[in-house]
Amino acid sequence: MRHSNGAGLLLPEQRRRAILGILERQGQVSVQDLVNQFSISAVTARSDLDALSATGALIRSHGGAVRQLEPTRDYPLELKRSIHRAEKAQIGLAAASLVQPGEVIILDSGTTTTEIARQLKISAVRGITVISNAMNVISELADAPGISVISIGGVLRPVSLSFVGPQAETMLNDLHADRLFLAVDGFDLEHGPTTPDVLEAHLNGLMMSVAKETTVVADFSKLGRCSVSRIGSIEQVHRLITDKKAPDEFVKALQARGIEVIQA
Repeated sequence: MRHSNGAGLLLPEQRRRAILGILERQGQVSVQDLVNQFSISAVTARSDLDALSATGALIRSHGGAVRQLEPTRDYPLELKRSIHRAEKAQIGLAAASLVQPGEVIILDSGTTTTEIARQLKISAVRGITVISNAMNVISELADAPGISVISIGGVLRPVSLSFVGPQAETMLNDLHADRLFLAVDGFDLEHGPTTPDVLEAHLNGLMMSVAKETTVVADFSKLGRCSVSRIGSIEQVHRLITDKKAPDEFVKALQARGIEVIQA
């Protein structure tokens, strides 16, 4: 049954412009929302979203789409978790495979580092210690066999479910690690790794200083983008783990600087 407003009779281009209007107002939309709004099939709704995604007008998420995320804004973990899920899972697997028995690693906050935690939990690696300021990472590893967890306390940032501030920094200064896996909101050649929150950035910078090596974990959408707060210099980054959609010119520029790039 078609809606009385004639939405189901819209031409594809008209309907897609209307979808962008919904995203501008609401920030996200599901396939079922579009089926109800425009009296179209789920197949047509997905086709519309795929077409708009191909132009860069939106980001496909699980079961729908979200508008393009600004690197300078903080977004809830639930929203971040819904986008680029396949890429993050592959990055998490590649990162976890680097960890050796007996190592001490740091996982900062983010959905990509949560994927690393998930992969570590199901891997055969044992005798490792994970330091984290992220509630979701700590929760993921709370019952993981063979993994000790050190939680960094401080002031809770609800949007990222992470602890920051002077207390977190004081605790971190007394620790050391073999590896830091750093999730970022932006990573470009001039400013290096960046994130929207200044307190998070400062804590992440300390993480870089207490770890022997830093691996940035970021899907293709974060590359070449810059957020508000600088975490550290690009010279402090030893490795980038990203996905196969990463721009070739960006990958080559990093490699020219001696930074290893793994495309999962």
